[in-house]
Amino acid sequence: MAQPSTPSTPAGTTPRRKTTTRRPAAKRTTTRRSTISTASKAARTTPTTPIGVVGEYAERAVLIQVGAALVARDAVVSGVNDVISTYSTPSKAQTQLKKFERRGTTARKGLEREVRKTRTRVERELRQRRRRIERTVNGFDRRRGSATKSLSSQVGQASSQLENAVQARLRDGSDLASRLQDRLLVRRP
Repeated sequence: MAQPSTPSTPAGTTPRRKTTTRRPAAKRTTTRRSTISTASKAARTTPTTPIGVVGEYAERAVLIQVGAALVARDAVVSGVNDVISTYSTPSKAQTQLKKFERRGTTARKGLEREVRKTRTRVERELRQRRRRIERTVNGFDRRRGSATKSLSSQVGQASSQLENAVQARLRDGSDLASRLQDRLLVRRP
């Protein structure tokens, strides 16, 4: 029997009830009981004799090896199943080969791009270094040219000054010699 619809709810639906989240009392005590029961189980299973301790270690060693072998087996089975499902038909195998080819093409293009970028960067750095060296050498050449001109003009000036000084001294010496001769001639009777 359908419930009559009220003006606040659409036809054919029932009004929602307000739910409260209440934690039952039994749930609260269960948590405490489970803690107590685990502690009591641990106390019961802990061996107290040396033989019991050795037995427990031996059991743990065997269980660890068995568990590791089972995990490895599961991984191998999972891997084999993946390979079988991936390459089970020729069309699936072709699809995988195309994926590999696309991935290889993408990797090759990325590598080529990196090589081009590196080559361009190295060439640019070499051009910059060559320009700097050429500027330095040209600067030395200009300085050497101006220094050579300056030095040759200074040498020319110094040699003309030296020649003038020597000529002047020679004239002075000639004058002195002629005066001495004149004096010597005048004093002789």
